[in-house]
Amino acid sequence: MGVISNGTTLLDAGALDSGIATGAMTLIKTLTASSSGTLSFVNGADSVVLNDTYKKYIFKIINIHPSESASFTVGFRDGSTAYDATKTTSYFRAYHQENAGGGVLAYDASFDLAQSTAFQDMTADSVIADNDSGISGILHLYDPSSTTFVKHFIANINSIKAGSSPEMKTSFSAGYCNVTAAIDAIQFKMDSGNMDSGIIKMYGVK
Repeated sequence: MGVISNGTTLLDAGALDSGIATGAMTLIKTLTASSSGTLSFVNGADSVVLNDTYKKYIFKIINIHPSESASFTVGFRDGSTAYDATKTTSYFRAYHQENAGGGVLAYDASFDLAQSTAFQDMTADSVIADNDSGISGILHLYDPSSTTFVKHFIANINSIKAGSSPEMKTSFSAGYCNVTAAIDAIQFKMDSGNMDSGIIKMYGVK
């Protein structure tokens, strides 16, 4: 039996009707770190598209390995040459130590930004640089081409904090670029040192 709403078939024999629009993710660009100071997705460069083709972009961060203990950060460009779009953000994290110590879920205002042009720290504290360590996660950027609304973003990053007993840390940061200009590029970097290896994939979402 089909499911029909206002004369339109939604389901036919249990399957979504072919006439119903569905969302789709399109892989736009993959950047690979190799002793890289930055990884930048720039509108118009190497066929990268960061414009109104898509209303949402997703960046998948896969096993970024730092050259030294440092924090993983992100910055946004709003038409200039610098990644300094003004941001207001919030940050909280959960962690648990390898020795079963700790275990905290808490808001941490020290990593918030308030109308700041600084890069957003997405891991807070230094990430361990051991050979078996890496940074993985995802960042969502909404409607970056809007010249009416602020540009929201949300990040969820897993990392291993350096210390006497390493910690598994899940970091949640979110905020908005408080600018009327379109965001035309996004850059990832450690706050010191390089990214030895790892990849970041950029997708457009319909």
